Amino acid sequence: MKLKTILLGAAAAFAMAPAASAERGSDGHVSIIYWQAPSILNPYLSGGTKDIESASLVIEPLGRYDQDGNLVPYLAEEIPTTGNGGVSEDLKSITWKLKSGLKWSDGSAVTSADVKFTADYCMHPEGGCAQLAKFDGVDSVDVVDDLTVTVTFKEPKPNPYGPFMGGQSPIIQAAQFGDCMGAKAPECTTANFGPIGTGPFVVDEFKPNDVISMSANPNYRDPAKPAFATLTFKGGGDATAAGRAVMETGEFDYAWNMQLAPDVLAKMAEGGKGKPIAAFGTLVERLEMNLTNPSPDLDADTRSTVKAPHPFLSDINVRKALSMAIDRTLLVEVGYGQAGRPTCNLVPGPAVYASDNTECMTQDIAGANKLLDDAGWAKGSDGVRAKDGVRLSILYQTSTNAVRQDFQALIKDWWQQIGVETELRNLNASVFFGGDPGSPDTFQKFYADVEMYANNFDGTDPQAYLSMYRCGNEPKPESQWQGENINRFCDPAYDALIDELSRTSDLEKRYALAKQMNEMLTKETYTIIPLVDRGRVSAHSMTLGGVVLNTWDSELWNVADWHRIK
Repeated sequence: MKLKTILLGAAAAFAMAPAASAERGSDGHVSIIYWQAPSILNPYLSGGTKDIESASLVIEPLGRYDQDGNLVPYLAEEIPTTGNGGVSEDLKSITWKLKSGLKWSDGSAVTSADVKFTADYCMHPEGGCAQLAKFDGVDSVDVVDDLTVTVTFKEPKPNPYGPFMGGQSPIIQAAQFGDCMGAKAPECTTANFGPIGTGPFVVDEFKPNDVISMSANPNYRDPAKPAFATLTFKGGGDATAAGRAVMETGEFDYAWNMQLAPDVLAKMAEGGKGKPIAAFGTLVERLEMNLTNPSPDLDADTRSTVKAPHPFLSDINVRKALSMAIDRTLLVEVGYGQAGRPTCNLVPGPAVYASDNTECMTQDIAGANKLLDDAGWAKGSDGVRAKDGVRLSILYQTSTNAVRQDFQALIKDWWQQIGVETELRNLNASVFFGGDPGSPDTFQKFYADVEMYANNFDGTDPQAYLSMYRCGNEPKPESQWQGENINRFCDPAYDALIDELSRTSDLEKRYALAKQMNEMLTKETYTIIPLVDRGRVSAHSMTLGGVVLNTWDSELWNVADWHRIK
């Protein structure tokens, strides 16, 4: 079966749920809490979910993915397909047509020039765009008329829905960001903290790493939406406090990412003010192996690439042993219960893309010890292994969160059993997942040996996600420390697979290529060590209606439809 066959059919029809109120703002105030606080409202300058999702209240893409993974139009009239002429027969271009009459929140018209500008902004060679993989293979973006823009690819693109699809690739206003290209991008504080958008809300005040005050966009395209006149987006604290604020005290209406032990979550729900909601998607808690030397004694250019290989993690035997020592089933039991599943895959779903990779499921301490013995890593008198004067001493970092600290403690113990010394560090999530190029503590800088976190991708096709690991896509000084190849992994054979996937339309072959790439990163090189396929768990007030949990896009994708149940 060909992907082109899918493109021939019209995209799934989509109609938003009718608003409960007949008048914009009639339901008063709504409050949202993300225990990871946003640090910027520009998803092109941050890979942090909390930044991408808070920004999605204000700036929007041409199309989104609904709760079932279907492509649905937002700023576009329809989803382009070969059937409606929007995707060329040779699959080398896709033409988008904006809805007529769209306005930015400042009252000016939205045009195709803004769409083209967005691409130019992200694709600027000095910009350090955090979502550059969305534009992989793009040759040009050209304005056809005020409402029409064509994206042309360097070669046939069976899946042309990278640029401008999903919460990770919204349209930004050319007039506002015009002087913010390239290296100047992080310096445009006013624009980055208060983007002019087309979404249901506008930013009134943004206090980074704390709170955002918003109000209904007076120029939103549906005059009856949003139902709420004002919105508070509170950041910081922890998952426990966020859950209590919704389910026990009723102080907030919506809490994101309830990364809590199952018994804790159940106890909170007894409070009766709110309820948890959950769904599985592509969110994987994993360990990232640093393939470069993280020593602060090295200059930034040297340590940001494979010019300076890691002193011991460059040995695949060490990376494999670290994986073998982990009991993933116990991690799920301790941290997630029914909301988690042990996994060996970076891409756990959709099922057709998930590799039949179960090798890591059984903990093997004895096997890990033998592997290190055979590789010449001998235990010293202190029980820590060393080779040629290099000790297996790991700095293992993650964000501050009770479940993650439980995982750290367990993994440290297991690694001690195989002769690996481990120092634990946890960092404030708002800083760790922020995009501040001046901070040494971001996950992009990776000044540690191993780090743990989870992320996922928009939609149901992993092409852009897997493209993150292309050579040259590593965070580095000249990209303002933005970039998606966190590990600094570089393999020309992997890059060749990215290119092959991008031009392959046969679905069965696409599935096979994605699985092969997944296994290169996990099973073959242990560059990434997956731990848990995490269900997305959030919570909302009993009085908040219209919430539809979406694991394929921003959780706040349909906030315009939220309303108060009276």
